[in-house]
Order: sequence, then structure tokens, then C-alpha cells
Amino acid sequence: MSEGPVRVGISCGDLNGISLEVVLKTFEDQRMLQDITPVLYCGARAVNLCRKTFPGGEQMQINGVGRAEDAIHKKFNVVHAWDEEAPIEPGAASAKVAPYAIKSLEAAAHDLATGKVDVLVTAPIDKHSMEQAGFAFPGHTEYLAHMAGGDAEVLMLLVGEGLRVGTVTGHIPLKDVAQAITTERILAKARLLHQSLGRDFGIDGPKIAILGLNPHAGDGGTLGAEDKERILPAVRKLNDEGITALGPYPADGFFGNGSYKHFDGVLAMYHDQGLIPFKALNFGHGVNYTAGLPVVRTSPDHGTALDIAGKGIADEGSFRHAVWLACDILRKREAWKAMTANPLQPQKRDKEKKER
Repeated sequence: MSEGPVRVGISCGDLNGISLEVVLKTFEDQRMLQDITPVLYCGARAVNLCRKTFPGGEQMQINGVGRAEDAIHKKFNVVHAWDEEAPIEPGAASAKVAPYAIKSLEAAAHDLATGKVDVLVTAPIDKHSMEQAGFAFPGHTEYLAHMAGGDAEVLMLLVGEGLRVGTVTGHIPLKDVAQAITTERILAKARLLHQSLGRDFGIDGPKIAILGLNPHAGDGGTLGAEDKERILPAVRKLNDEGITALGPYPADGFFGNGSYKHFDGVLAMYHDQGLIPFKALNFGHGVNYTAGLPVVRTSPDHGTALDIAGKGIADEGSFRHAVWLACDILRKREAWKAMTANPLQPQKRDKEKKER
């Protein structure tokens, strides 16, 4: 799509958590419908039950449709992904509702792949419940990579105010991280980050920071050899390829002294190394973006929050930002495609930069 409202497909996530609540609260605000056509994949009974849990929810207008093609602009559209009544127990971790999260995700991903929606925003799931229900993937990122071809190289990228953090390893146990960190894997993820910063965020010549694995980035090998023998060679290779990459940096000092402010992207070695400082700085308005896919997918930076489910007090800010970012990236990709299709455009851009 190039003009008109963005058709945003939305998976419902875990029905026992806050997922539906943050979705509905996001689009309760009529201003969100001006340039967006939301399409939620869910069951009508689940939506109606959730509407009763927060002030103003019951007044929200719902447009039930049988398929995404029937969605109406400036309406909150719900594709009926199932007809039966789901066994919802707000606040309970239960594999009984996980099949409905799977049905919703599969339907939304299918419509995304076939162009019936333009982008996908996924509400949080309970990974353990999904596993118990037979979901064969650690999370959304791995599922969508499989849908894109199985061997697709993807990058989990957390995006917030002035901070974009990707991870070399994703949802794996901490004890397996050191073995999984290889020069080749770092190179693959860093190249993908560089590509995404240009294609998805419109940044020319992005500057990337590479974090170390061990305390003090190994301290010259005293605290571990991975930084010196695997990470540093990757940094040098990236610069040989024309990618501006610096590091490895000790993660604590890098975030503590504000060095992250001088970079367009940060590549962490493992999940918590990147996500803990990111969420400390951006929680509530950060977004999880899957870079490297042929389609656009985002999600909020929080989980199912079972402890507050059904109480009507969940903050929808992160989900709203996830919707906005998905639309922004779609537009950036379209501009990037137009620019790369015109060989004169990059020359014009470079000339304008020099004149400035």
C-alpha cells in the first residue's frame, strides 16, 4: 500500500492477561482511527468481556467482520477468529486459553503474508502456556522467522526514545549464551541492524555500538576470551565492509555514562544485557520490533502482566507506540524502495547533505 489508511492486523495475545485491555484502550481513542484501520483477530465474547473491565469500554463501538477484507476505516474491526466461548480466567497462567492466542496469531500472520493487512502488531503471550498448548516456538520472533522461510535472519530490536537495542542471541538460557556468540553470528546481526537502521528508520550512515560479553569487555582476556577473540574481529570486519561499528564496550559503563546517546543502534550480546537498560530507560513507551522480516511486525515492550489482569488499570502506552512505529516503518520502507528504485535519488540526497 502507498496511500490511504494503514491496515493494522492485531493478534489478541493471552486472554488471561492485559493483552486485550491494552488493545481496546488504544483504539478507544477515536484519534487513533484517523489514519489507521485496526483489524483484531479474536472472539466476540472475549472482546465483550474485556470491554466491561475498564471505564468507557462498554461504549466502544465494535465492527464484527468475517474477514479482513471487510474491515471498515474509522471503525474498530474484529475478525471472528473463533466462535466458541474461550475459558477466560483473568490473572491465571493457563494452557487452556493458549490455543486461542495461537489461532489469532496464525490468522493475523496469514493475512499479513497475503497482503490483507499492511502491518502486524502482536499483543503479549504467555510463553510457557503457549508451549504447553503445543506452540513450537520460543516467541513471536521465532514464529514469524519460520513463517518467512525458516532460515530467515531476523533481529529482535527494542525501540524507544533515542535508543534502538538489538540482541545477538534471543530467547535462550543464559548458560548457552557464550557458546552461541560467534564472530559470524555477530556479523550477521550487525549487518541486519545496519540495514534496518537505513531501510526502516531512514538513517544515513548509521553508527553502531557493539557491547562486550564479559564484565569490563573481558579486561584484555583476563575475564574471558570471547570479547578479544570473537567480538573484536567482528567489529574490525564490519568497518572493513564500510559499516561504522565501535566496541566492544563494557555494558554497565556504556549505559551508565550515557554513551548510548551517541549511537544510532546498539548490539547487545544477550537478552537481558540489552533489555534491562532499555526498559529502565523506556518502559511504558518502548516497542519490540522484528527487523529482517519482509513484513512489518511490532509489539509492546511488556508481558501479560497477570497480576493486574481484569482490573482495568493496565497502561496502553507501549501498545499505542507499537502501532505508531509499525505505521512509521511501513512508510519509511516505501520511501526507501522509491529511493533505491531511482538511481539518481541517492546522488541528489548526498548533494543536499553536502550543501547543508
